[in-house]
Amino acid sequence: MKFSDSLKKNADFQYVYKNGQSKANRYLVMYVCENQGSTNRIGISVSKKVGNSVVRHHLTRLIRESYRLHEEMFNSGLDIVVVVRNRARDCSYHEINDALLHLAGLHNILNR
Repeated sequence: MKFSDSLKKNADFQYVYKNGQSKANRYLVMYVCENQGSTNRIGISVSKKVGNSVVRHHLTRLIRESYRLHEEMFNSGLDIVVVVRNRARDCSYHEINDALLHLAGLHNILNR
């Protein structure tokens, strides 16, 4: 991800949850909040209820790769938190990719 950083601290996640707008579809929930920088920061949250560590890490990699490939389409200066829902456990890359782009479109954060 050449234009983005990761959200790592719990306080950053909590700030986005509290102050950001949320939209959801059947596989993902996306929270978006503006930050003071010129780059995006993305955080991915996958609960233990979704599956074991292998499943959770696999879903995290799918979302991160989908974002990386479409990174130039996103507006800059945003904090984005993606929460994975339980239904996404058996999803393919294309389903996750479509869900991520669908939510970005609902938030109007895509440059077309």
